[in-house]
Amino acid sequence: MAVVNMGADEQYVPMTVDDLERLPDDGRRYELVDGRLDVSPSPVSLHSLIEAKLCGFFNYVVAPKGYLALQGAGINFNADRTHHRIPDVVVIKAEEFVRPYLVRPPLLVIEVVSETSVFRDYHTKPREYAEFGIPAYWIVNPTMAEPRIVELRLDDGEYREVQQATGKDLFTTTFPFPVTIIPDRLLHADGLWNLSGEEDD
Repeated sequence: MAVVNMGADEQYVPMTVDDLERLPDDGRRYELVDGRLDVSPSPVSLHSLIEAKLCGFFNYVVAPKGYLALQGAGINFNADRTHHRIPDVVVIKAEEFVRPYLVRPPLLVIEVVSETSVFRDYHTKPREYAEFGIPAYWIVNPTMAEPRIVELRLDDGEYREVQQATGKDLFTTTFPFPVTIIPDRLLHADGLWNLSGEEDD
């Protein structure tokens, strides 16, 4: 991750999402934090696999009608469009889907931790997501000895840890809809939509 700063002798002009459209399409993730550019490297294959499995599991297996999981959807956090994040996975009510970027807090945001995003995913983004009013935030960490899912819920403006599950333990929640996941199954390309341990068809 890199945040681009202006030199001391340069006048700071906040960037907006319009400026992002002029940046190169090089696979990196370009976000904005209070008008400053925040650049992340392109995700590795395991990271992309976990995102795809979660979106598929939500959309095709467990989400009730009217819910939608999106992978890599941009969100404008303010009317000035100077604060723009691209979470790994979001869950929204389908009626709140707008183009080109989401503008309302998703019901759930999920970040998949990489070696370069640990501080951001555990510290920076929880603060930003809580201030924006996102009710639930999951941190999926595949970089540990065993993969872990941590569930945080918004409580009086701050996130509180509700639960965590590691390896082959069950991760079960009821928000935004009932979900059961075995973290270890996120790491395997087989049984793409089977994350809850049931037999594959």
